[in-house]
Amino acid sequence: MAAPGWRAALYGSRRWRAFSTSAACSRRTAPLGPMPNEDIDVSNLERLEKYRSFERYRRRAEQEARAPHWWRTYWEHFGEKSDPKDKIDIGLPPPKICRTQQLLERKQVLRELRANVEEERAARLRTARIPLEEVRAEWERTCGPYHKQRLAEYYGLYRDLFHGATFVPRVPLHVAYAVGEEDLMPVYHGNEVTPTEATQAPEVTYEADQDSLWTLLLTNLDGHLLEPDAEYVHWLVTNIPGNRVAEGQETCPYLQPFPARGSGFHRFAFLLFKQDKPIDFSEDTRPSPCYQLAQRTFHTFDFYKKHQEAMTPAGLAFFQCRWDDSVTHVFHQLLDMREPVFEFVRPSPYHPKQKRFPHRQPLRYLDRYRDSHEPTYGIY
Repeated sequence: MAAPGWRAALYGSRRWRAFSTSAACSRRTAPLGPMPNEDIDVSNLERLEKYRSFERYRRRAEQEARAPHWWRTYWEHFGEKSDPKDKIDIGLPPPKICRTQQLLERKQVLRELRANVEEERAARLRTARIPLEEVRAEWERTCGPYHKQRLAEYYGLYRDLFHGATFVPRVPLHVAYAVGEEDLMPVYHGNEVTPTEATQAPEVTYEADQDSLWTLLLTNLDGHLLEPDAEYVHWLVTNIPGNRVAEGQETCPYLQPFPARGSGFHRFAFLLFKQDKPIDFSEDTRPSPCYQLAQRTFHTFDFYKKHQEAMTPAGLAFFQCRWDDSVTHVFHQLLDMREPVFEFVRPSPYHPKQKRFPHRQPLRYLDRYRDSHEPTYGIY
């Protein structure tokens, strides 16, 4: 008579154990801190504080973004942890700017705008015109160099050119290729320029003192066919007096981009260096014309390391380029070599000569000899 009671007690204990195990498995870990927006009472939205302007909302959003949180963001999980203080700045020193003077100038501009009745009326009627040239000049003078630096870091230019060292391009560098007789193809910071558009040397302008000396370099970071860490120098002009590029010493003649077929986009970077004194670049001189790829093998890091005592990077502009039909002409006519192809070019299907009377041929026989753009009809 004791066996049934013992079995009931055993089964009951087993059921209790199973229940506790499942409850422990389904229990979630408590958060380490308050969840986002936990303090907001969503039951009564009318009582919440109103921002009343976008500026107040922006300030509150920036304050919340800078505040420390116990949770980790996506970039903190998967992004590379790099301290910007650890990077070596090899560029020009920042200009000395008086913050008080800047604020006074901005307040003066605001006073003039508010006192101008015509501007106020145009802004109210949404007919005001914004001078884009002045806006661009102000951007180049204030936050533009830092935006260019972030773009260059995003594209990996500092990593591949200077092995991680960085600089702020404080001198605006304007590069434009002439396309035809009237059109221009500008080089910004990552836009695409085709090899056909970059056949001739571009027009390069920048602001400089008359008695200063500069060096201009154009290099391809991704185009070397034998060494993965090497580059091809496409243009090198040294000892440029002021901003007169045509009067500089053409140490390496210009050669249009020739990205190999199937190799994707290549990064081409224009680098502007400011010289402290005239430099002897006899070791870096290439013959003119220079159509030997071995002679155009280049390392920007070694070039800068050799002349770093008298040269400082100051300007930057870069574009992306990929294969087109003009590259075949460069390899065959200028470089005098077979064109490398890094993709499989599927040949067109072979069909024997069409018969005038296709006796005992399938129904789709004539479809083989149709124009590819012509629609086909029939039973398939």
